[in-house]
Amino acid sequence: MSMFCYQCQEAAKGTGCTIKGVCGKTDEVAALQDVLLFVSKGIANVNTIAESNQAGRKEAYKYMVDALFITITNANFDGDKIVSKISEGIALRDAIKQDITAKGIEISCDDYSVTYAGTSKDDYLKVAPAIGILSIENEDIRSLKELLTYGVKGMAAYAEHAYNLGYENDEISAFIQKALVATTNKDLGADELVALVLECGKYGVDVMALLDKANTESYGNPEITSVNLGVRSNPAILISGHDLKDMEELLKQTEGTGVDVYTHSEMLPANYYPAFKKYEHFVGNYGNAWWQQKEEFESFNGPILFTTNCIVPPKDSYKDRVYTTGASGFDGCTHIADRINGQAKDFSAIIEHAKKCAAPTEIETGEIVGGFAHNQVLQLADKVVDAVKGGAIKKFVVMAGCDGRMNDRSYYSDFATELPEDTVILTAGCAKYRYNKLPLGDIGGIPRVLDAGQCNDSYSLAVTALKLKEVFGLDDINDLPIVYNIAWYEQKAVIVLLALLSLGVKNINLGPTLPAFLSPNVAKILIENFDIGGITNVKDDIETMILS
Repeated sequence: MSMFCYQCQEAAKGTGCTIKGVCGKTDEVAALQDVLLFVSKGIANVNTIAESNQAGRKEAYKYMVDALFITITNANFDGDKIVSKISEGIALRDAIKQDITAKGIEISCDDYSVTYAGTSKDDYLKVAPAIGILSIENEDIRSLKELLTYGVKGMAAYAEHAYNLGYENDEISAFIQKALVATTNKDLGADELVALVLECGKYGVDVMALLDKANTESYGNPEITSVNLGVRSNPAILISGHDLKDMEELLKQTEGTGVDVYTHSEMLPANYYPAFKKYEHFVGNYGNAWWQQKEEFESFNGPILFTTNCIVPPKDSYKDRVYTTGASGFDGCTHIADRINGQAKDFSAIIEHAKKCAAPTEIETGEIVGGFAHNQVLQLADKVVDAVKGGAIKKFVVMAGCDGRMNDRSYYSDFATELPEDTVILTAGCAKYRYNKLPLGDIGGIPRVLDAGQCNDSYSLAVTALKLKEVFGLDDINDLPIVYNIAWYEQKAVIVLLALLSLGVKNINLGPTLPAFLSPNVAKILIENFDIGGITNVKDDIETMILS
């Protein structure tokens, strides 16, 4: 095989991509990502030693977060950018080692990630096969270490967004470092790794709470909002991804230019924040989930800005209109540089490009309603509780998570359509595009789809559940009239799952398939301890989850 990757739900044949990623990454990019992750583990090791000798470097944490984010699914396909990040990491690792030796302390570590010293892209590609996923022979140990790795990849994505807004948490950073070190420890057994995976879930809750604080203190609490789906006659920029700091800076720089701004996919919830509503040229959402971007970017006509992951390799017909920034990247697309010394990013190139383009072609009309994050839902708490106590609402169904291109994901649209009319869907993440435009109505004025926002806003769903537990005077969160039917795709969904497990949530149904990286024994642990299950068909699953 020329590569091996099974970190996302669309792993080829349900086992792993071995020639080219279903996501579109080449075997070369996959190898470089393996090396970048490997170098990050080396930095974690040496920085841990340095910290024990009062010589640690805080920039090591930021590097680990950036590198982990770059390696999540659909984030970065730019081999040259990854090579540059690897070289940066090796230089940082060696500088930390020098700090340690300057104190008269010898570093003696057999871990390859600490001692490796490549200098070029060819060096990196040569070493990749020896340090990839399959270098760990024991299937169960490999599975647990990968589950831990994917958990901290998801944590890193959320930590990066919070960091961009000036919010940090040293305990979260320290755990990411601890977890990376653990993945290089050949002496850890299954029980110790299971404990680390559950600890990862605890810090997953913490990092989502940190990002929620960063977003809401910066831009206000999301409000119930009707979002326009149509278009205007002005040239425009389409912004995708998850980073609200990029959103803010783009809106400021496009103000008064005659260029409109539309959100796409996971950026839809930006429409719910009060701080962004003052911009008259911020006019709504264009399109659907990330996997439909090839058709939708074609008809948008203007340039597209990727702030994070969710890139599908672009068609040549619009590739010159694709811009990336932050952790995202694609070979041949213009990359907008990171902030320097606290200054805003410079979006002038994409703005000037937009001015030369035709206005978007309209693909739909109407509005959709969202903005049901925890603060807004808690304001409706009395109304919701009365509806539950009066029997108008029998159950809530958490259908958060990710969307994807596989045909069998139509299951989620069908499931939402077939739900009894006394059920309410709680959602966050791009999974909502399977049902947020369906005419599902409301229950006494409460919409039957309550959209909390992006995947990281799954924290809102947890806060809502914990508040309902308190209101109803329950001892166990699992006694609430809430069931979980969650779709997953990539590593941010993994940390959401681990976060829910850390809160004691059980009976989570995960689909459309269980992760390929779970060995049979590890899957058995999750099933036996947390009652995690898969999905079957709509009729039987509604009978089991809702009616029984």
